[in-house]
Amino acid sequence: MASSPCGSSNFDCGLEIKTRSVEQTLIPLVSQITTLINHKDKPKKSEKTLCAIQRVGQAVSAAVGRFVSVGEAIATENEELKEEMGLACLEARRAGNAIAQLTEVSSLEQPESDGRGTVFSDRTGMVRAARMLLSSVTKVLVLADRIVIKQIITSRNKVLLTLDQLERVTTFQEFVQIFSQFGNEMVEFAHLTGDRQNDLKDEKKKARMAAARAVLEKCTMMLLTASKTCLRHPDCESARINKDAVFHRMRYALEQVIEIVTDSRPAGEAQSVLPASLYTGIKDFKGKVESLRDSLYHVPVESLSAQLEALVEQMEDFTDSAYTHHEQREGLLQLCSLARQDTHALIAAWTQAQSAKAKEAPEEVELAILKTCQSVGELRKELQKIAVGRATELLKHHSEHLALQALKAAGGEGNLEAVAEYARTLSEQKEQLVETCRLLCHVSGTEPLEITCIHAEETFHVIGPQIVSAAQTLALHPSSKIAKENLDVFCEAWESQLCDMALLLREISDVFDGRRGTTHSPSLTSEISASSTGDKKAYLSLPRPGKHSTNLKTAKAGKLDSEEQSTIAKLGLELRLLTSDVDSEVERWEDQEHDIARQSQSISSMAYSMYLFTRGEGLLKTTLDLFHQAEMLSEQGLQLCSHLHTFSTQLLDEEKGVILSETEKLAASCQQLQMGAKTPVQGKSATFQKVESSIQNTKGVMTVVVFLLPVCNKLLRKSKSERSSLESPQNWRDKQLPTAVREDAVNGKSSNGFGVKSLEQHMASLTFLESK
Repeated sequence: MASSPCGSSNFDCGLEIKTRSVEQTLIPLVSQITTLINHKDKPKKSEKTLCAIQRVGQAVSAAVGRFVSVGEAIATENEELKEEMGLACLEARRAGNAIAQLTEVSSLEQPESDGRGTVFSDRTGMVRAARMLLSSVTKVLVLADRIVIKQIITSRNKVLLTLDQLERVTTFQEFVQIFSQFGNEMVEFAHLTGDRQNDLKDEKKKARMAAARAVLEKCTMMLLTASKTCLRHPDCESARINKDAVFHRMRYALEQVIEIVTDSRPAGEAQSVLPASLYTGIKDFKGKVESLRDSLYHVPVESLSAQLEALVEQMEDFTDSAYTHHEQREGLLQLCSLARQDTHALIAAWTQAQSAKAKEAPEEVELAILKTCQSVGELRKELQKIAVGRATELLKHHSEHLALQALKAAGGEGNLEAVAEYARTLSEQKEQLVETCRLLCHVSGTEPLEITCIHAEETFHVIGPQIVSAAQTLALHPSSKIAKENLDVFCEAWESQLCDMALLLREISDVFDGRRGTTHSPSLTSEISASSTGDKKAYLSLPRPGKHSTNLKTAKAGKLDSEEQSTIAKLGLELRLLTSDVDSEVERWEDQEHDIARQSQSISSMAYSMYLFTRGEGLLKTTLDLFHQAEMLSEQGLQLCSHLHTFSTQLLDEEKGVILSETEKLAASCQQLQMGAKTPVQGKSATFQKVESSIQNTKGVMTVVVFLLPVCNKLLRKSKSERSSLESPQNWRDKQLPTAVREDAVNGKSSNGFGVKSLEQHMASLTFLESK
């Protein structure tokens, strides 16, 4: 159900759900309706039970009514969807009314022989009404989602139109006027696409969206300086080349965004697919080898040899590289030879087992399978070691940016010969980095990380020549401040991409070392992007009637520049690791809805959004956003302290002492974070110090939470175990009752969640489209 609430056998809506906001809205409805139709009847139904059933039906009907009114309001604002939305809303209203009628007390009190259907006698009617309700509600949500796509396309069209105007301007006055409009339109587009990125279910699409948005963000500043330089020096060919490259890249990124949100491709182009990576190929090869245990006569074992040879051919990216050390090349070739030997031995053992008509894989085949898996596993490790080692060496070698500094100096001196010489050096560095990104793509371990590697490769490939053209322009006009500023911007983009590559390298290493799940979104994807409230599960892309993105305003506070992001990157990564530790500890709780676990998860979500800020990603766009988030996190931390105090009252004195001691530390850390976030500062340097302090204090909060979670979990389990041993057999039997409509449902309580209050809360989530 988690994958698609409408994809179950009972409730197949026939609609593809592509966003989390739609899915998360439907899951509670599916859960509650399923409980309603699957409850087991009791021979005798008390008055309380009958009333509880009626209240549930009324709650469903009322919630659907509110939801439908919002859908109708959206339809009124969007004429092209009015008819479809109207029909879907009508179906939903009918289904809600049908459920209310089937749960009426008056109907339930009538004998079944009088022909009147109830929730007890007309199970088919209830199933039919539930299916209609889920189908129609899903249709309303999917139609509303179309409006979001339309808003993004409309926003893109406005940006493209203004981009065309910017490309044709001939005066500074005209440029300034149009660029101001362009900036506002880009802010709107960034908000819409950022919300969409966070909402997408497909991790590959999310990573592609993040890459395209990163290009647009960085290119906006490049467009400004490149256009100014071209206006100041209209006859300079290198300035024109520099500007044209920026406009081309922005248009390409805009088209990529539209392809992602509409699932479309340019006419005549085949569907784009990721290049097959060695990691994926080796994983698939091992999977086929291991499947031989269960399929003696249904696997074409001869194909394994061909598949291995294809993998060896792909390794030419490693073995044929001029930058691969001789010892590493020889080691790879030896491992390839060993893998071939083991595969051939496996095929021989397999053939012999088939000839003997064995019913199951004999010991020789089992041993050959293990040896083959081991040899290709060693091969994968060696590939990862080479790629990561190469990247580490390159990043260390280029950390001082000597080629960039030399280009700046040569350009400022007007020395075209020196610019040409250092351009060759930078071009060689570019080729090394492009090739290294390709190797990292082979060993990245997840498809989103592969996309991020491809984005890094493309970025180095494009920015390198742009730096050279900017340097040539400066060399031709060494006294031009605009040309110097333009070169600085492109050099900063190169340095920023090197920082991103260092973080990407860390994430790839985390996957292989088991410090993160292989399904999580990486780096640019912001797969687990936090909203401005810090909730990783906040999906924001569905529209609200009467509220449009054109009303969005640009934040007034500043952003971190590339140097500041580089300075704070290590601190951000340390915070990221702490959030992973908290998430892992929460997953170990049996009851993840326990106040302590839930509050800790909320704190972790906020801390994660602060980590994304240090990377220039996520929904915290400015320093003001960060400080506000820090205040909210401190408040959540103090609420956690309150839950911990309550929890400690259930413990023995020696256990209570540990909890209270750590709670005091947590409270102190939260207060320190809150005071620091509220302290006013002035100036760029002071603001950055406040950012650094906020991240550091958040680390302090997270460190205490990481310590407390396993301790509280252990004590909670111990307490439950002791209580369980004291319970009577009657209490135990009560717990084993089937999930029927219990009499305490009147008070909104039930072990299976089937309560009036619970259902009202879940159904209320359907009204999140409603304007505040």
